[in-house]
Amino acid sequence: MTEKSRKADRRVTVLLAVMLVLICIAALAFGSARMDLQGLIGGILKRDGFETESTILYSLRLPRLLGAILAGVGLSCSGVLLQAVTGNSLASPNIIGVNAGAGFAVILLMSFFPAAVGALPFAAFIGAFCTTMLILFLCSKISFSKSTVILAGVAVTALLNAAISLISYSDTDLISLYRDFSVGGLSSLGTERLIVPSFLIFTGTVAALVAASRIDALCLGDSIALSLGIKVKPLRIFCLIIASLLAGSVVSFAGLLGFVGLVVPHIAKRLSGENSFRVLINSSLIGACLVTLSDLFGRIILSPTEVPVGIIMSFIGAPFLFYLLLRRKRNA
Repeated sequence: MTEKSRKADRRVTVLLAVMLVLICIAALAFGSARMDLQGLIGGILKRDGFETESTILYSLRLPRLLGAILAGVGLSCSGVLLQAVTGNSLASPNIIGVNAGAGFAVILLMSFFPAAVGALPFAAFIGAFCTTMLILFLCSKISFSKSTVILAGVAVTALLNAAISLISYSDTDLISLYRDFSVGGLSSLGTERLIVPSFLIFTGTVAALVAASRIDALCLGDSIALSLGIKVKPLRIFCLIIASLLAGSVVSFAGLLGFVGLVVPHIAKRLSGENSFRVLINSSLIGACLVTLSDLFGRIILSPTEVPVGIIMSFIGAPFLFYLLLRRKRNA
């Protein structure tokens, strides 16, 4: 890579970081109760006379903002890893069943052990990982083509969603919870629910960045990766574990939030090329911007009524999926 290219990449990353800061400020300032700059600063610093602003910020908007950033980072990096492992540009946590597996484990735990809130991230990870391994096992028995991975994921997702619905409707206390969970949202999110997921998402993202150079070799093909001394199978399993950890952690507090892991990696690759390290960094920033902006839009579009962020993301992601399918058809 030339020095000019590196400078251009750094400029893109800095621009994305500045965009994220501006979006975060907007997310804190706007909502059903709008704050001016003085109220925002006074509320953050907990100055006298700004008790109402402080309560709104620290009880509602800051936890929600942190949740949006974590969801964007976790799902975006998970999507990058899944697309690298499967060699399929349509792979993402919600499309190949990772989200559904995590959601099934979470609903199952809430149904039988409602007090075990702290175990939700771990249950979500186990559900996501087991689902991913099941899909790969099915593909190995049928045909490990790109289309088979997607079709197997769609089938497993449908089965798990049916199981989630059955469990929810058999327990009346879970029906309203499942409705919000299935759409994906960040309302009523407290900081205590984010402690474990934030640690897991940070750890998973760092692990993915450390393995970025080996992921680059994997993307070149198994034979080339093997010739470079890369242990392909352990690396694939490692990437799947990290992708499941990231997606499962997000599902544990944001529900079945879709399309982030599909849309963001494609945007990042357009901006960063195919270098996995840069794609992961820029995907994290773009994902955080996209989810935070979508959540903000959902809060103000029909204020004081709130539109869950999952619905906004579906309006963005579904047309993008159609675009990808049409592009693949033209390139075929």
